Amino acid sequence: MERGFWDIIPQSYRRRSIGVALTIFLRALLNFVGVATLLPVLILLLNPKGAQPNGLMETIRQTLGIGSDINFTIIICGLALCVILLKNLSVIRLYAFERDYIFSLYRHLSKALYTTYYRRGLHFIKHSNSAILTRNINSVCLIFVSGYLKPLATILGEGLLLILVVATLVWFNPIVALLAIAVILPIGALFYLLLRRNINNLGKQENELQRRKSKIVAETFRGYADIEIGGAYELMSKRFDEVMSDIISLRKRHATLAMLPQMFTETGLMLGLILFVVANLIIHNKEIALMFGVFAVATIRLIPSLRAIMTSWSTIRFNRFTIDTLKEIEYNNLEEVEYSDKKIDFSDSIVLRNISFKFDDSDSNTITDFSLSIRKGEHVGIRGASGIGKTTLFNILLGLYRPTSGEIVVDGKSLNETDIRSWQNSIGYVSQSVFIAEGSIAENIAFGHSVDNIDYNRINKVIEIADLKQFIETLPEGINTRISEQGENLSGGQRQRIGIARALYKNCDILLLDEATSSLDGKTEESINTAIERLSNTNNVLTIILIAHRETTLQYCDRIITLE
Repeated sequence: MERGFWDIIPQSYRRRSIGVALTIFLRALLNFVGVATLLPVLILLLNPKGAQPNGLMETIRQTLGIGSDINFTIIICGLALCVILLKNLSVIRLYAFERDYIFSLYRHLSKALYTTYYRRGLHFIKHSNSAILTRNINSVCLIFVSGYLKPLATILGEGLLLILVVATLVWFNPIVALLAIAVILPIGALFYLLLRRNINNLGKQENELQRRKSKIVAETFRGYADIEIGGAYELMSKRFDEVMSDIISLRKRHATLAMLPQMFTETGLMLGLILFVVANLIIHNKEIALMFGVFAVATIRLIPSLRAIMTSWSTIRFNRFTIDTLKEIEYNNLEEVEYSDKKIDFSDSIVLRNISFKFDDSDSNTITDFSLSIRKGEHVGIRGASGIGKTTLFNILLGLYRPTSGEIVVDGKSLNETDIRSWQNSIGYVSQSVFIAEGSIAENIAFGHSVDNIDYNRINKVIEIADLKQFIETLPEGINTRISEQGENLSGGQRQRIGIARALYKNCDILLLDEATSSLDGKTEESINTAIERLSNTNNVLTIILIAHRETTLQYCDRIITLE
């Protein structure tokens, strides 16, 4: 078993795995009963008179008091059929427990990885490839439970069945048992030696190729306009075809290797049967015929078990790469965060005191020993050259980055980890590119609230303040009109106004605008600035902090801070 495999399984599922192990054992036992049930039918087939006068079948016959050979045969066959049916129904019920465990674990792991990535924060998300993160959450977790855990359960169940059958063969006739072992062991050993490294490498290679494919697809759709205008689709398509060719080549090799268990097991079974045929030709007695029958029944069940074990083992080897991905789950950081509507009662000032910040992958500070005091109701503009750290400063104010040193003090109290959520509830934020979720306009304005909890009176109020009313009146379903993914059916100005309305819907005390109009044309920028100015004039207790390059955007600020 792979090192670290057990560490991936959370504590609660480790305890439940004991029950799963028990169901696997019971299923193996029931499958053994199914094999054993075939033996009385086989004995009757070989000797309708009930085998030897003192044999087990004759003892059963006398106990039941059945004189007729036909009646005895019908009763034994009927009982065997009933046992097989009950066995299969019981196996299905037991498998349901194992199935529920597997897919419950899939749900847990997928959510845990999703939460882990989210909790790593903005810097991690911005510097990661979203296509790879999405594939890990959606696909890798499913591959682990269906392509690693399920085959592992198959190996355990079929392995127990093999042990039970071989042990019974040893008790019944050691020669038959030895012959069965002579067939099984070389097949398994040869398969292991030939394929153990090959399949593992194929799995790693395909995982890397699937990652590359996901990146190409995501970049193609995200950069559609640039790809189309730049005539780059041919290059992207060529990269896609190359990756697909490599994936198909690997899949063909894996499909060929997947056929080997059947080839090995059928060859071994035929060799065993040939040995019995030769022995029967030389010795030719009823005992050899019975041994042949027992061997045939045993191997008919053993060979599929061996094949299932080998196939499952190759599947596990192929999907070992999933373990490295799932080791990323940070179980110590998965506690459910209790999100509340509680806000900091901001009444006086915000003080940034000796703030410094450095990214983990950087050798120098982005911000060094920066201090600033902002009074409640003040309108402060921040400007500076690109890359100077304006957005980083905003992300610190938003609580998305933690300063390397220094502190943020609100009304004389230093913000700590426990205050961040309340602080963020007090802030409205409009970025240069407002995030638009697929849903209605009302859902986007009341972002974070379920449809049932939307306050439509407040929606209508902020729509008017953000100068959205005229636009919404032109829509067929008004505020319930659906917006496409990322708001592609909205203009830049409409997106920004929705962002402002969203910030105002929170009834925030502080409004942060990060280059909110820099990507707009002059006329649209002027109308957005007018809406912001009107907002600041009508709400003199609203604190506004904005980043902008253009002087026209900063003209209504009380102070302008230049970062150098």
